[in-house]
Amino acid sequence: MSSLLNRAPAAGFDQPFEMLSACHERVQRSLQLLMRLLEHLRTADDTPRSREMAADAARDVLRYFDIAAPAHHEDEERHVFPLLLASHDPRLTTAAAQLHADHLAMEAAWAVLRPLLQEVASAGASADLPALQAAADRFGALYAGHIELENDVVFPAARSAMDAAAVRAMGAEMAARRQAATGSTTPGSR
Repeated sequence: MSSLLNRAPAAGFDQPFEMLSACHERVQRSLQLLMRLLEHLRTADDTPRSREMAADAARDVLRYFDIAAPAHHEDEERHVFPLLLASHDPRLTTAAAQLHADHLAMEAAWAVLRPLLQEVASAGASADLPALQAAADRFGALYAGHIELENDVVFPAARSAMDAAAVRAMGAEMAARRQAATGSTTPGSR
């Protein structure tokens, strides 16, 4: 169930905007895994193997949204949103405000979803599947328009506002922050 997470698009810190976009692909794959997990919990037989598969998938989703997604949001808050706000372009300043609000809503939605997934990760089943489904639906819905706005409008605008030295500095800061947090700059640590 979690094999898709092992095929992450390659982008390095020397290409920070490409890395941010690649992270969106990983977000979408993690959300797809979450939806497959819910389907599995609804339809699979209650066997030790089935519970093990569910627990593994829940752990993969937890790992991604506990570690990589917050780092990605921090990248945007530190490097992308200030450029939009400095542009004084109403469309871009509005986008920055919306995306920041999205991050706060995602954090709140994750706080609801996370303990429900932890239950699955430890037991391989959910005592409250309707609550898990509702929390997962809410969490996934927050990402849909968010990713589209960033990929189609925000990242291109921010990238065009930066020269090569600023892009290099952005990538270096992103790498240093992750290295300080994990001791690694491998693609899986993003």
